[in-house]
Amino acid sequence: RGSGGEADPIDALGRAMTKILRHEAAAFNLDLRSDGYCKVDELLKIGMKTRAGIPLSSHSVEEVLQAVKQDNKQRFSTTREDGTLYIRANQGHSIKEVLSDHLLREISSTDKIPVCIHGTYKHALPSILESGLKVMGRNHVHFATGLPDENGVISGMRSSCQVLIYLDTEKAMADGMKFYVSDNNVLLTEGFEGCVPCEYFEKVVEWPSKRVI
Repeated sequence: RGSGGEADPIDALGRAMTKILRHEAAAFNLDLRSDGYCKVDELLKIGMKTRAGIPLSSHSVEEVLQAVKQDNKQRFSTTREDGTLYIRANQGHSIKEVLSDHLLREISSTDKIPVCIHGTYKHALPSILESGLKVMGRNHVHFATGLPDENGVISGMRSSCQVLIYLDTEKAMADGMKFYVSDNNVLLTEGFEGCVPCEYFEKVVEWPSKRVI
């Protein structure tokens, strides 16, 4: 945020793009491909105002690229095809037309994911231990490749999480659960019918004390 409590225009632009590209493309008649990409010039035709009070249609392509570059969780990817610039959210979608096999890279071996951790909060734990981790309206359950304070762990869980659930990926993959990795190194799975059952939890620990629950 800027001085005086006003929202920084570029940060606000990034937040608005995240919301649209993950969840609200259809509401603005924005055409997303199955790999999540849309044309930047089509995105910038949307008049929705950001938190800074600026319509997307008032932003430039250069400002979009600036928002992509300064996003500390690397939420976006861009590509040029035949001279046209495209953008997508790397993960976090609830849009069903965005397909896992087109958006993400499937992981073929547990050697690629020695650690797979889901961060959550204490108030959510009783429900999780009863019915497993659910996608909760999104396309995937999200996991990180390490602890919140480790170098290289930029996304996959909130830094404020209070509980860490370690997944037994070897058992899960052996039973047919598919895992993917996004361009910003978030681990994702659809689980089985939108749920990762508790039987695949390796351990559950309190964070940051690391006490086993």
